[in-house]
Amino acid sequence: MKLSIVIPCYNESANIPLLLDAFSKVIDRKDIEVLMVNNGSTDNSEAVLKTVLPNFSFARMVHVTQNKGYGFGILSGLEAAKGTYIGWTHADMQTDPGDVIRALNIIEEQEEENIYVKGKRKGRPIFDQFFTTGMSFFETVYLGERLYDINAQPNIFHRSFYESWEQPPHDFSLDLYALYLARKKKIKLIRFDVVFPERIHGSSSWNTGLSAKKKFIKRTIEFSRKLKKTL
Repeated sequence: MKLSIVIPCYNESANIPLLLDAFSKVIDRKDIEVLMVNNGSTDNSEAVLKTVLPNFSFARMVHVTQNKGYGFGILSGLEAAKGTYIGWTHADMQTDPGDVIRALNIIEEQEEENIYVKGKRKGRPIFDQFFTTGMSFFETVYLGERLYDINAQPNIFHRSFYESWEQPPHDFSLDLYALYLARKKKIKLIRFDVVFPERIHGSSSWNTGLSAKKKFIKRTIEFSRKLKKTL
């Protein structure tokens, strides 16, 4: 298996069939697998996955009984991944499955293991761009590595990088952890533009307004302090 892409799904029952159908239109080779992680969903995501997955030979389900965080869902998928290159993207249909293929093409053009390919979002609302720019500036100054658009998708890298991780976070800080560690280890980072449209179905499990952003900032700063001490 050349690539395993993990997709954490928390209450994404309406998006799951759309997402798998979108992947079926861009995957034209047999060495790519899509791991749909039912991340402790409380809606009928599990039932939907069991119903539709037999129609998509490239996909399989990883079941997490209790939701322990976004990062935990991804880590559960990565643990089950078989690919030489592994990574993740989102299930909310705001990230194009075609971007995963573009990232893999970039990797194959480079012909080297020591590489990390990550999206760079375009077309976002002004307020969200302002928020991201502010957080990126803080993380760059505080951690001493150039870090920007930290939560952009997809994230794809060689499994040897993943195998070097120690106590990765189980929440939304996983994106920061992976990007910062890649920078510290001097892994070649390639960013490419990705379009980030509005959601089609459902709503974000965290980005629900100004109060949620304040909580996100607080958690991120606390984790950044921990990260700076341990890495």
